[in-house]
Amino acid sequence: MKKTILMFVCALLFIQLSAQSFLTPSFSFSHKKTAYLTLVDGTEIQGTIKDIDRKKGLIEEIKIKDGNGKNKKYKPEEVKFMYLPPSGFDKLTKAMDFMGDAQKWNDDKLNQDFLNQGYIYFELSDVKVKKKTMKLLMQLLNPTFSKNVKVYHDPFAGETMSVGVAGVDVAGGNAKSYYIAKGSNAAFRLKKKDYDTEFKPMWGKCDALMAKYAKIKWSELVDHVLAFSACN
Repeated sequence: MKKTILMFVCALLFIQLSAQSFLTPSFSFSHKKTAYLTLVDGTEIQGTIKDIDRKKGLIEEIKIKDGNGKNKKYKPEEVKFMYLPPSGFDKLTKAMDFMGDAQKWNDDKLNQDFLNQGYIYFELSDVKVKKKTMKLLMQLLNPTFSKNVKVYHDPFAGETMSVGVAGVDVAGGNAKSYYIAKGSNAAFRLKKKDYDTEFKPMWGKCDALMAKYAKIKWSELVDHVLAFSACN
């Protein structure tokens, strides 16, 4: 039985490698491997994650034991960016996802070595929440092609489907919404149900994209991001 499950998992991972995709979001992190935080004031912190408190899906506080064995707490607005080590099986799926992504439009500001090791990247970003623009610590889902368009996990997003093996999510479902940031603009929430309306305002400046993707499909969002990146 275990052998059958392992073969099934490997087959799913092979499918992931064959297509470009956004990373599946991570929610649990290793309490043994080193996490790397860079604060807004430039201070660099290395340590192990003790706990991450969330409220309504958003990070509210990060508890970490630093290299000196001291327990410290940080609010999201104090953290400029961070690389967190995922736990267990999640690490394998992140590393495999990364290998399957297009890397032509890498953001050279990101630590590619950490990403290759499967680390999860969060950064403090301007995010439109209703009529306000807020500073939120967001999980980046396209680290290997995020130079022109950044796609962040929407903690409130539902999923159309997911595949589980022995209680573990192997292939993430198609999220019904993401937060999207183009260039230096604040990230906004893009919902699947609104994509037909938002498609032209988002990508209309790229003639090649508009010509190639005359039929709008939410499932091809990753291809639209890559095509738009190729126009810039």
